[in-house]
Amino acid sequence: MNTLGNYESAVRVIVISLEGLGVATMIIGFLIAGVFSIRALVQGRSGRTAFLVLRRLVGSSILLGLEILVAAEVIRTIMTPSLEEAATLGLIVAIRTVLSISIQIEIDGILPWKRALLANGGQMLAESVAREAKTRETSASGDR
Repeated sequence: MNTLGNYESAVRVIVISLEGLGVATMIIGFLIAGVFSIRALVQGRSGRTAFLVLRRLVGSSILLGLEILVAAEVIRTIMTPSLEEAATLGLIVAIRTVLSISIQIEIDGILPWKRALLANGGQMLAESVAREAKTRETSASGDR
């Protein structure tokens, strides 16, 4: 058998699998976002809080799905290196970058580079953990 043909077939399967994973990531993320948003409403939080949870999780799901789709496109371009494929990849990456920045601004309400000036990664992680712990404590005391 032709080794190069087998290699190309295997890479094609990997690319298709990554594309499916990217789409599945977004769909599953949307479903999880819906569950968490409904959970926030059931726990008696405001509609605004439920909306913010939904918006943050949907945005994050889209960003992760786009990252996976771009990875698939990079692999496809490496397999068929042509000027047209490279231009397509460049356009996809440019669009993805603009979308990512737009979604990140929508999620956080601040430009990504300004957020980095206001808090470092450790501070943001600590704040996230503290919020989650507070949410768990509130949920646990409400169950009693």
